[in-house]
Amino acid sequence: MNFIEELKWRGMIHDIMPGTEEELAKGMTSAYIGFDPTSDSLHIGSLVQIMTLVHFQRCGHKPVALVGGATGMVGDPSGKSQERNLLSIELLNHNLSCMQRQLERFLDFNCGANSAEIVNNFDWFKNFTFLDFIRDVGKHITVNYMMAKDSVQKRLESGMSFTEFSYQLVQGFDFYWLYKNKGCKIQMGGSDQWGNIVTGTELIRRKEAGEAYAITTPLIKKADGTKFGKTEEGNVWLDSQKTSAYKFFQYWINTADEDALNYIKIFTLLNKDEVDKLIEEHQAAPHLRILQNRIAKEVTTMVHSTEDYEAALEASQILFGKGTFESLSKMTEEMFLSVFEGVPVFNIDKEIIKSGINIIDLLSVNTNVFPSKGEARKTIAGGGVSVNKNKVEIEYNVSLSDLISEKYILIQKGKKNYYLVKID
Repeated sequence: MNFIEELKWRGMIHDIMPGTEEELAKGMTSAYIGFDPTSDSLHIGSLVQIMTLVHFQRCGHKPVALVGGATGMVGDPSGKSQERNLLSIELLNHNLSCMQRQLERFLDFNCGANSAEIVNNFDWFKNFTFLDFIRDVGKHITVNYMMAKDSVQKRLESGMSFTEFSYQLVQGFDFYWLYKNKGCKIQMGGSDQWGNIVTGTELIRRKEAGEAYAITTPLIKKADGTKFGKTEEGNVWLDSQKTSAYKFFQYWINTADEDALNYIKIFTLLNKDEVDKLIEEHQAAPHLRILQNRIAKEVTTMVHSTEDYEAALEASQILFGKGTFESLSKMTEEMFLSVFEGVPVFNIDKEIIKSGINIIDLLSVNTNVFPSKGEARKTIAGGGVSVNKNKVEIEYNVSLSDLISEKYILIQKGKKNYYLVKID
């Protein structure tokens, strides 16, 4: 495959430095992308860059993922309105090891000449003294050049520390070091990184009289104006401990049609013919949400696993379809709690249901699902209450046989109101 053509039809190129395509046409080359280690997990905002490296490797080139152990101690001002907190070496090292495990899910590190590689810029900065830095790096880039960058201009009014001001030199030296020691000719990243990237190409030109290149991808924006990768709870993480596979799956399922047209190209490895066919089918029957379902399948499988995708799909069908006690019982406790995270929980003693308790008493006396027995009786008689997805009548007695994972009972009032009764 031609890497540039692959990115172009997917809408994944924002800027490209002249000469980059010609460099790629010469044969296998190496390119890198930097990842910010401010957390112990990457989030889906990082997926654009991860997919860029995946396509790069699939096109026969060597991808390098740089995790910023050193730059993470400084803080990139690009796109930031204020100075961020700096992290300790211990926390950075923990974050770096977690990120490396995540990147290994996407890139092949054992495929010969174009095997992926992970590097940590702390390795070459840890013994680099300040005097060495300002002599060997700082003297090659003028203050005028640095001041002209958008990331600096946007912060002049609110103020910027020397630490953040120097960030572009630190990132520029990363590119120089990788060029000189790893033969890395190209740096890639989001469009907000263009200024930092070209500082690296300029440093390579001035110190080595060498040619290096740059490619940036567009920053992903949602059609409704809200930030991509964010929910009411915050970031959508790649780590299932931070964002469960079910919630991850649901994020993609709930994608707007306009966004799905872009996401199917950016976040999956489906080829152009497959994508064009899916878009055509989706536009013929948008109510079926063909694109959203396929995106959710591809991305959840890639980030988590086929098993996690299938479990999330089944859980979704149970929640929004005609689930049964048997289907609920098959769910792991982790998945069950993830699906019903945030619903009201009522804790009751096991003795209360040991001998069986009438559903009306359970929902109006032992819990507050209904404010009174009369309202509970009326709703149940009208077919408005389900226990573990099965509709019940006013004579129904809840017992230990109704427990899911030996401790939960799922109550549904109407179509959308769920409650959990937890047995202590």
